[in-house]
Amino acid sequence: MLFDSHTHINNDTYTEEERQQLIAAIEASDVDYVMDIGFDLPSSVQAVKDAQALTWCYAAVGVHPHDTKTMDEAMLQQIRTLAEEPKVKALGEIGLDYHYNLSDADTQRYWFRRQIRLANELHLPIVIHSREADQETMDILKEEGTFSDERCSWFPKRKGPDGTEEKDARVLLHCFSGSLELGRQYVKLGATLSIAGPVTYKNNRKTSEVASRIPIEYLLVETDAPYLTPEPHRGKKNMSPYVEFTARRVALLKGMTYEDVARRTLENAKVFFHIQQPDHRE
Repeated sequence: MLFDSHTHINNDTYTEEERQQLIAAIEASDVDYVMDIGFDLPSSVQAVKDAQALTWCYAAVGVHPHDTKTMDEAMLQQIRTLAEEPKVKALGEIGLDYHYNLSDADTQRYWFRRQIRLANELHLPIVIHSREADQETMDILKEEGTFSDERCSWFPKRKGPDGTEEKDARVLLHCFSGSLELGRQYVKLGATLSIAGPVTYKNNRKTSEVASRIPIEYLLVETDAPYLTPEPHRGKKNMSPYVEFTARRVALLKGMTYEDVARRTLENAKVFFHIQQPDHRE
């Protein structure tokens, strides 16, 4: 009854034995679905292969800001081809990362815009990575029409907390670490926020406030495995079954039951990624 909305079964640090152990652990857990998220061309290819092989796995394809230094037009065309595969449900993860600056800022900006345009062309949801680039990420998304009425018209409206229909831009802020005010701005524009393992960390008040005060209608949960392992497993390599601990923390912060948070975030993710498969891998 859980949906890990962002994981990396495709991570190149896994041996094949470790990958098979991870897959077995997911299948033995309460995780019904995962999104295997591409971060460069090889990982995007692997995500598509994983989605084809595993009924509960879906893929996103794209190039992370760290890896945009390797991008060229041929690679963008390869991403386009992969994006047209049936189980590819989003373009991502794409965005800006000014923490490590593994690609220079101008290169990050250029390929972020180009990948947004590709997502708009293909009418695909977008998975955003943003680190130490809050305002510029939002500015570029706005400038590229990501929250435009035209883009929102491509997707069914979503229901807000009061049951009224609202626009849905199908933009996901993965591992959202911004302020409550920024989160509210994104939600108003039609975006969705994904909460990851750091919400379980003792001193992470900012993300706890977001999880507590942003309505459940606009939230997903994720692991970003093998990174950002939640308590009580912090220090170990993360994996999709640990999304349970993030969901439990969100439930505690919101005064909801764990089962309700798991169900609601699963439903939200299925809508966001347009997944119509019955639950429980039927």
